[in-house]
Amino acid sequence: MNRRMKTLAVAAAVLLTLGAGGIAAASVDDAPAPAAARATVSEAAALTGTAKLYRPAGDDITFAFDAHLAAKDRQDPMKATGTFRFSHYKGDWGGYAKVEVDCLTTGGKVAVVSGVVVETDVKEFRKARVGVTVHDDPTGDRLGYTWMTADPQKDKVPPCVSGAPFEKVKAGTGDFRVVPWEFAYPTE
Repeated sequence: MNRRMKTLAVAAAVLLTLGAGGIAAASVDDAPAPAAARATVSEAAALTGTAKLYRPAGDDITFAFDAHLAAKDRQDPMKATGTFRFSHYKGDWGGYAKVEVDCLTTGGKVAVVSGVVVETDVKEFRKARVGVTVHDDPTGDRLGYTWMTADPQKDKVPPCVSGAPFEKVKAGTGDFRVVPWEFAYPTE
């Protein structure tokens, strides 16, 4: 086995081990796993990837996702695991948040993920639940979010709730991947 094949085999084994244990983490700097390695992990739904939002005024707004719903939990999107991050900076102003996923639903190329902020430098986001919607569209990814309230601590966002994907992703930055969820309806 050549060196490249060994490296890919080790990467796939690590991903399978982590995926089986339900452990997932992401940061804005993390790159998604190679497509060949991702395809080997059996899951009911997933949202992965990173992107910057389009802002003509120069704001640097970045989102990164690593959210998964294991095949064994197909009937319960609130058993999703993983994290997502977002940051918004302009000049010397801004902040970031890391969110622990508590729900993930997908349909076709659209995903809705929610979670509770576990790390942030923005006081108003501490322990708040936030939701994000992603549209994985080859002609241009889009993204929406739910937390634009006067008080994210008081105005609680329910699990798996977010806004329509109204934001445009900056050209050349979107690499979202949505694994469609197929709900198994009970038979009578």
